[in-house]
Amino acid sequence: MVTTNYNTNATYDANVEVATNPARISQNPIYIGIAEPDRQAIAEGLNEILADTYTLYLKTHFFHWNVTGPLFQSLHNLFEKQYREMAEAIDQIAERIRALGFPAGGTFATYQRLSAIREVEGVPAAEDMLDQLVEANETVSRRAKPVLTLAASAGDEPTVDLLTDRMRQHEENAWMLRSHLA
Repeated sequence: MVTTNYNTNATYDANVEVATNPARISQNPIYIGIAEPDRQAIAEGLNEILADTYTLYLKTHFFHWNVTGPLFQSLHNLFEKQYREMAEAIDQIAERIRALGFPAGGTFATYQRLSAIREVEGVPAAEDMLDQLVEANETVSRRAKPVLTLAASAGDEPTVDLLTDRMRQHEENAWMLRSHLA
């Protein structure tokens, strides 16, 4: 679709602009009381949280399938509860990024590049699974704090609420997982 940019009276192809400038997804400006540079910085931070959450979701699901030992039933159920909750959170994070006017990451390559959570090699013992999931949940919570601070300074209350909920959930997950190590 070819339209006129009313700021410069230049003509451009919106499809080309989206391809060359992924931040420009729509010709409809976003007026939610947050400046575009702030929205972009928050969206970039949220994309890192999305990558961390998705990678942790995969790791938790993998451990759910492969846990063995005397704590099998309780860990199998705990891991399932946690990965199901993260599946819903992934959608909420991605939709918030979109509401800010930017694309949400969605490829394994993007997640691998942005995530601080590393994949596991092989199938670890149940105690090692717990250690890795405690560390990963705490990592997601720590990495959310600067994004929450940025969102708060920009007056982005919906993102503050989202990240507060995510931090609370990941800290609770870490506590529950750590309780199995005592």
